[in-house]
Amino acid sequence: MQNFLNSRYIVLFSFLSFFLLASLCLRVLFLSISVVQADLDSLNILGVIAKGFVFDLTVALCFTIPYSIYLLLLPQRWNRTVFNKIATYFMVFLMILITIFSFFAEYTFWREFESRFNFIAVDYLIYTYEVINNINESYPLPLLFGGVLTITLTVLILIRQNFVNSFKSETRFVKRLFITPLICSAAFLLLWKTENSWAEKSRNRYQNELSKAGIFSFVAAFKNNELNFDQFYPLMEIKRAFATMKISLRESRSSASADPLEITRQITGSSEAKTPNVVMVVLESFSAEFMGKFGNGQKLTPVLDSLADQSLLFTNMYATGTRTVRGMEALSLAVPPTPGNSIVRRKNNEELTTIGSIFRTKGYRTTFFYGGDGYFDNMNQYFGSNGFNIVDRGRNLSIGDNYKTTRTILTDKQVSFENAWGICDEDLFAAVIRDADTGFASKQPFYNFVMTTSNHRPFTYPKNKIDIPSGTGREGAVKYTDYAIGRFLALAKTKPWYANTVFIL
Repeated sequence: MQNFLNSRYIVLFSFLSFFLLASLCLRVLFLSISVVQADLDSLNILGVIAKGFVFDLTVALCFTIPYSIYLLLLPQRWNRTVFNKIATYFMVFLMILITIFSFFAEYTFWREFESRFNFIAVDYLIYTYEVINNINESYPLPLLFGGVLTITLTVLILIRQNFVNSFKSETRFVKRLFITPLICSAAFLLLWKTENSWAEKSRNRYQNELSKAGIFSFVAAFKNNELNFDQFYPLMEIKRAFATMKISLRESRSSASADPLEITRQITGSSEAKTPNVVMVVLESFSAEFMGKFGNGQKLTPVLDSLADQSLLFTNMYATGTRTVRGMEALSLAVPPTPGNSIVRRKNNEELTTIGSIFRTKGYRTTFFYGGDGYFDNMNQYFGSNGFNIVDRGRNLSIGDNYKTTRTILTDKQVSFENAWGICDEDLFAAVIRDADTGFASKQPFYNFVMTTSNHRPFTYPKNKIDIPSGTGREGAVKYTDYAIGRFLALAKTKPWYANTVFIL
């Protein structure tokens, strides 16, 4: 060990030590953030630390492979040259910078999803326009980048003596020919034998996530593009699930199949069929916890609370996943979350039995409305290839899209406010009103699937609409969304099609 510390590999050893220590601190930080939800009694702390060390060591060794190969190939006579000093400082600086930046990103991701990087993070990397602008509008980037740079330089200063020792060292090629292959072999062996699923053995999801390493999880998600279904969703035995569904679907005018694994029903109507227009508004990131009707005292949703007293209110509905596409999947297909990618984002998802196809059998015109670019998350391709017309704020980005329905892009004149994520809800609802007027004029009933955007980071919206300043947090975005719904319904009431329209929020 003494010989190793006096060799040119001392800087590499310093980085490994820094990475492992920083990763341990991050793991402890995540544990402290999730201490209430994590159920400490069921956590195997030693198991978390041990597995975490293996994942962290794997990532750290992979980081050092390029520099380790460089140390092997660099002739001894070049060890004290300016070239080596610049190259060494640059490579180590880059390794530390990426490490610090990834830790900041992972902290933000954990606060949002209470999970290590998964295929959600991969999606965010792919859709760079929305994500980069969203981050730019949500966080003080100069301070964040300045902080990352400051921490990186501080670490370099703390290990500066190791650089000096490295440049002065005499490490013969035979010794280097042993150390570098040893490091590379250890990294490749760990990569070969270690999989993310190794950390997913506990019934406690927090223990599984705490055991992982963010960068390792990101690469695994990029490679597999899936989310562990068993870890993120509760399960029950299949026969029990069908039995429960049969009981839930039982009603007086229906007869169910006798097959225990079949839920088809024959329903007999009691009155003449009607064809009302249907406008289904899907509220981005909304929850019952924001409403006064469910105990919130902040008075954020006066419109929705008022509607709750005079409408059909569902009090036993729950989100089906962690992202918007999961809600779209459930609302359009009536299916629970599927393992891995949402059906909205999968290939070969065209011509499915959706709520739109059922309406179209009754002569309805179906349209999907979105305040941002529907190319994001494959929404336009999914709805377009399932018979919906598209109305969005797109930038004509349609790589790989091949649907045959009509796409209408909202013009600048039709937009009063927008941020990185899309136009404000008022502008989106105005587009819905215009389209409904067109449908009514053509005497064709319509079903509209409307996806809002205002209740999404960076939580910005038009000024002077509500008493909470724009961009100050989710509470303001929720209240603005509620305000926009009130304006939408007030304008709809002035229209001749209103009396024959069902609104679903």
